[in-house]
Amino acid sequence: MNQKPEQEKYYELTYYTISHPGPSFIHQHIVDAYAAQYADENTKPITLAFALIGLYLHIERNYSGKEAQKAHMQLAKKRKVWPVFNQPKHRGEVTVSDVLAAPPGRERDEAIRKWCASVWEAYRENHKKIIDLVRTELEYGERHPIK
Repeated sequence: MNQKPEQEKYYELTYYTISHPGPSFIHQHIVDAYAAQYADENTKPITLAFALIGLYLHIERNYSGKEAQKAHMQLAKKRKVWPVFNQPKHRGEVTVSDVLAAPPGRERDEAIRKWCASVWEAYRENHKKIIDLVRTELEYGERHPIK
């Protein structure tokens, strides 16, 4: 997937999420969605693993961006070699352009969630592998409602 046409729009959305007044750190979600949607053969395994883990935690477990970021830091301390995931040809119906088309505020924030859900669904072939990885690598307890 060619990321060049969407890259400038991603930077624009980055400005929105970095300056977002909410406490949840919504920026982490766009980092994960963009990384997974535009991964290619040059993408490092850790990049795609963290993106998919972040999407899983956000969409399936309702983690905030801060909580997903904390999970990434916890995982980075434990593992040095990351599995390779199958990259689907189609990476979701929603793009960064769609998110930017939504008015800033609640509607755009919801568009970010829809983007994340769209990309996560596109990687459904990898869901079990991601869920198993999270269950194995993340400690139970704290805020992690993984059973």
